Amino acid sequence: MELTQEEESALKGEQGEIMQMAYRILVATGEATDAEKLIPIKWAHLSGVNYNTIGDAGEEFLSTISKEARVTVKTTLNPMGFDIDNVSNYKLDENFISKQLSIRNSYETMGVIPSFSCIPYEIFDIPTSGTQVAFAESNAAIHANSYDNLKTNKESAFSALASAIVGKSPYSSLRKEDSPNITIEMKVKNPNELSYGMLGFFAGKVGDTSVNISGLGEMDQRQCKAMCGGMGTSGTCAKFNFGEGDPNTEKIEFDEKEMKNVFDELNTSEKGDLITLGSPQLGLDEISDLSAK
Repeated sequence: MELTQEEESALKGEQGEIMQMAYRILVATGEATDAEKLIPIKWAHLSGVNYNTIGDAGEEFLSTISKEARVTVKTTLNPMGFDIDNVSNYKLDENFISKQLSIRNSYETMGVIPSFSCIPYEIFDIPTSGTQVAFAESNAAIHANSYDNLKTNKESAFSALASAIVGKSPYSSLRKEDSPNITIEMKVKNPNELSYGMLGFFAGKVGDTSVNISGLGEMDQRQCKAMCGGMGTSGTCAKFNFGEGDPNTEKIEFDEKEMKNVFDELNTSEKGDLITLGSPQLGLDEISDLSAK
């Protein structure tokens, strides 16, 4: 990677241990993804918030670095392990509550906006087309690339945090112009949100970095969110383009048979005692529809 004098200085530790750590993460990520340089970003979205996910090691790490680290760009945050306004209703373990609040406090001390949502695109204003961001939440990264015309790689918790501190990310992969080598032809008639979610799961499995998807027609925000959520769980694919793309790309059909295969793969029980909703979280329109039924 080609670094500026200022970046080299930070990497050597001349701007403090926190900056050195952040640059080490970004340079290692950049070298692993064949990045040629670091470029500025305008917004970072962080994962690694729930204590159940990051455990004691994550809590201690954040507590330590928050004594000095501060984010330098707008930075938002994934959900934590409970609703802060109703924590007393859930009969949670006191140690869990204490550790989770420590994680929250560490992020807020670093200047992170306590948004606690995996759908930042429904909460905050979207920057201008082509803006470089660094999103660790998979559905948000796919939504940013595919629907919001932003540019981000599918960041890890560490690389997104490092980007938030430095204000830069490696210039590689989906930050550049991409040319998918696969086109998925949507053949399901009268698709609903479930159909789009399964299409996304299918696309994430067969695609590499990005895919073209034809036959979608007009998609609304909820359908797009369902597809991004599905795609984010099944592979490394982090962007879909609307339309045929290059006529020489490999063509794969997603029809009723393929959708049934995805359903059977994901369905583990014919019935259950409890239904949970979300992930990605439901927006106001979705909650309103549910409450009306």
